[in-house]
Amino acid sequence: MPNTPIIPAYITVHLGSPDSNAENVTVPFADYIKNVASSEIFPTWPENALRANIYAQISFALNRYYTQYYRSRGYDFDITNSIAIDQSFLYGRDIFENVSRIVDELFNDYIIKGNSVEPYFTAYCDGVEIQCQGLEQWGTVDLAEQGYTPYEILQYYYGDDISIVTNAPVENINIPVPERDLAPGAVGNDVQQVQIRLNRISKNYPAIPKIYPIDGVYDSATENAVREFQRVFNLSPDGIVGKATWFSIQRVYNAVKRLNDLESEGINLDEISNLFLINLTEGDTGSEVFELQYLLSFVGNFNEEIPVIAPDGIYGPNTTSAVRAFQRSYGLDPTGSVSFPTWDALYRAYLGILDTLPEGFFDSTTLPYPGTVLRAGSSGAYVEALQTYLNYISNTYTEIPKITVDGVYGPSTENAVRVYQGIKGLPQSGIVSSLLWNTITSEYRSLYDGNRASPGQYPGYDIQ
Repeated sequence: MPNTPIIPAYITVHLGSPDSNAENVTVPFADYIKNVASSEIFPTWPENALRANIYAQISFALNRYYTQYYRSRGYDFDITNSIAIDQSFLYGRDIFENVSRIVDELFNDYIIKGNSVEPYFTAYCDGVEIQCQGLEQWGTVDLAEQGYTPYEILQYYYGDDISIVTNAPVENINIPVPERDLAPGAVGNDVQQVQIRLNRISKNYPAIPKIYPIDGVYDSATENAVREFQRVFNLSPDGIVGKATWFSIQRVYNAVKRLNDLESEGINLDEISNLFLINLTEGDTGSEVFELQYLLSFVGNFNEEIPVIAPDGIYGPNTTSAVRAFQRSYGLDPTGSVSFPTWDALYRAYLGILDTLPEGFFDSTTLPYPGTVLRAGSSGAYVEALQTYLNYISNTYTEIPKITVDGVYGPSTENAVRVYQGIKGLPQSGIVSSLLWNTITSEYRSLYDGNRASPGQYPGYDIQ
């Protein structure tokens, strides 16, 4: 799902019950609300009643859209026109003039409840033929005639802790699904969202192990949780989050949090805050910029079209030029700025080069950054190399404890990393990012080269 809700420029409506063989129509979101309002309420009602109903209709539709209620179930639409479960929508009908005016004013406003960020599921009924726990449409007329404001009418039905978000951004966006499968080694905000959702789902399904920490790194704990989720919900337990698993996680997450219910648990801001900056442009600084430069410089060593730049964590003109060169070389729009398509292509290029290098290519030097952070639970050749580098560096920095070179990132390796970070004045996270990997390997090379001697440099000693 998007982070903070965005008003879709368009919404796709299924003209029938979900499983019916009916047509889908895609219409501007504002036009959809105008049609619903003109189909469900009377233009002669007091304006405050009309406004209260339109707020509820907007929030209902946005809840369906934001939680991917139908998309997560495998449908190719956002909402139906079945009045048994959704809102009335009569394709091609005439729109009332006063309804159209109000919707033009309100269509990018919606209701939230408490501290939640998602559009509230504003269930409602007519209040005459059908009674319900939510808003009663004919009841809004009585309240408006008593002098209630639209907000007071909504509070009457949905509680005093509701509020209205106004002027939300409108964008022509697609339903967000990761552009590539998430697998061990992946890093990013999509991984973070999977971890958050699985941890909440595990409260209801305790067979699914908890993931800690929530750091956006697809480690062994995340893989184990994904596999168990897949087993519980009858998916192929491959430990990879493809489209089917992504939508299944979303669907179950919606269900356990009751996001499509009046008694919704809600989504708080901590559950949607991104850990990773995914859009970079000239003027930005920080570890993400350093990683971008590191990857660009590595790829540039194997692609003469891309200039090799020195990583410094500052997105200056040279970085912009290198980004543009990479984008041109890989068939991307040469904007000079970095969003997901450029990140994705750059990581693929980097990992592709690593995979094709001959065995022993790095025997005389240090390994390049593996393309994903190393942390507790990681294992393999890169962890073994890290342990080797740290042990060698500890001959100079004796406060770094010696560790067993076994390729397993356990507590002793994490402790050695923390000590090294403390020596260098870096945050002692115990996690090896591209910045820290480059710092460690650069120091290792410097110390190793400084300690090597050629025959004749130290007369009287045999060089081994």
